[in-house]
Amino acid sequence: MHPRVLEVTERLVTRSRATREAYLALIRGAASDGPMRGKLQCANFAHGVAGCGTEDKQSLRMMNAANVAIVSSYNDMLSAHQPYEHYPEQIKHALREIGSVGQFAGGVPAMCDGVTQGEPGMELGIASREVIAMSTAVALSHNMFDAAMMLGICDKIVPGLMMGALRFGHLPTIFVPGGPMVSGISNKEKADVRQRYAEGKASREELLESEMKSYHSPGTCTFYGTANTNQLLMEVMGLHLPGASFVNPNTPLRDALTREAAHQITRLTKQSGNFMPIGEIVDERSLVNSIVALHATGGSTNHTLHMPAIAMAAGIQLTWQDMADLSEVVPTLSHVYPNGKADINHFQAAGGMSFLIRELLEAGLLHENVNTVAGHGLSRYTQEPFLENGELVWREGPIESLDENILRPVARAFSPEGGLRVMEGNLGRGVMKVSAVAPEHQVVEAPAMVFQDQQDLADAFKAGLLEKDFVAVMRFQGPRSNGMPELHKMTPFLGVLQDRGFKVALVTDGRMSGASGKIPAAIHVCPEAYVGGPLARVHEGDIIRVDGVKGTLQLMVDADEFAARTPAKGLLDNGIGCGRELFGFMRMAFSSAEQGASAFTSALETLK
Repeated sequence: MHPRVLEVTERLVTRSRATREAYLALIRGAASDGPMRGKLQCANFAHGVAGCGTEDKQSLRMMNAANVAIVSSYNDMLSAHQPYEHYPEQIKHALREIGSVGQFAGGVPAMCDGVTQGEPGMELGIASREVIAMSTAVALSHNMFDAAMMLGICDKIVPGLMMGALRFGHLPTIFVPGGPMVSGISNKEKADVRQRYAEGKASREELLESEMKSYHSPGTCTFYGTANTNQLLMEVMGLHLPGASFVNPNTPLRDALTREAAHQITRLTKQSGNFMPIGEIVDERSLVNSIVALHATGGSTNHTLHMPAIAMAAGIQLTWQDMADLSEVVPTLSHVYPNGKADINHFQAAGGMSFLIRELLEAGLLHENVNTVAGHGLSRYTQEPFLENGELVWREGPIESLDENILRPVARAFSPEGGLRVMEGNLGRGVMKVSAVAPEHQVVEAPAMVFQDQQDLADAFKAGLLEKDFVAVMRFQGPRSNGMPELHKMTPFLGVLQDRGFKVALVTDGRMSGASGKIPAAIHVCPEAYVGGPLARVHEGDIIRVDGVKGTLQLMVDADEFAARTPAKGLLDNGIGCGRELFGFMRMAFSSAEQGASAFTSALETLK
């Protein structure tokens, strides 16, 4: 094992000892000697099976049958989740084949950042993760279940499902992906049309045609954003079947993997004698594995929020510094848009997960000695699934990349490090993803231009006020201020200015997330402006240095003068309209971005 990986893992174990031991005691105490439904009062049990057919009712009365909860994020407005429409019936049928039962335990909401981008609904994004966690807990709260299957893919959905499932960590749980849509036009072509539209060189009709050729069918969007990063991390953590992440929807192989997931989850129940609950899979080693894979692939910066929140749900205290320390030694092995031109289907064809995991294991960057839903040991995940005469089989994956422009071995990595920086200075602490930022753009020192709304920046661009070097300070975008929306509405404008030769950067207490691209962006800055963080005291014209090489975020103003400034106030109408007022109580409970921007942090800290 690489010494840094061991060091960070041991640091996690030591720091989290009290909370992890309390968590394990909690879930082990919740685990029953037999099916929980067997301990219910007769009236409770009767209520729990009243909606079942005769066959399932009889099976559930026999305590050797497994009852599997199905929790789904299906809706047919999201392309990624539309394929889940028929999964519950497929799963129930597969379970009946082996004498077990599936019950649809509950649905969780699933919003699409792509649809809400730049709209008021985007401000519900982080809050939706917490709602999904709570909805998952409600679904599992009936004590009728021996195991669970989680159906979810996109940005906040998988983290929310994880957080909820981990609070029922005594249940064996498997995550069931739906797969990416087949490739449309290239992501570079899509981005080029967006920039031309921002400059007034492309019509709205051209823009719409481009977008609809990119997002065109059921399945996950094909760029390597938060949704596909979720899938990769679930597989590396051993919560998917090997090779399940990036098989396209509505294919025979996809259906076979879903059926096998239903069979496999029953093998992990107490009735099977091979009990393996999710709380014993997600530990310090599997979390470190997930961060290593995140860095090796240039994954979404949203996971600097999600992974600490997920870890805390399992009693583990993960920090940005842990993540950054791993980034220093984990090489970048893949270039998928926005870090390259390829999409996730190209990544899969070049060697995919089996090649990636084999390379990282052989380099000593992943813990092999972990629990997974496929059995003990991560080496099982160097195999990939195939159909052989209609039967699902696994074979060893490729030992060489089929396209080193997309996926490389450790020996010929794109970069010796993963590209995540913790940014720190007198403006606070944040993160920057530099894997998609050209070296000549990673350091910017320029006057500040201060904004409190993305539209203000767009209007300034159209008025010709941004034709210069500057650092855009987009403040009052943190979790407590307005729920921490993504800020991609600015990306085309900043990209155009960079292409015109200007030095531009972004500093914000908001998010840029999975599609963070070529603009140097110090994001998730905390303390956020809303609680009086330093960003609230930045004035127009102040010189700011954003150094993505050294990881510094510095305002070049006398310290006494800066401390004496009166903090600006945020927008007065934040949180009204589009349902945002319903989440005011939750915004007030959000922790800092570094603690996962979670409403549950204080509750989970009671484990200490």
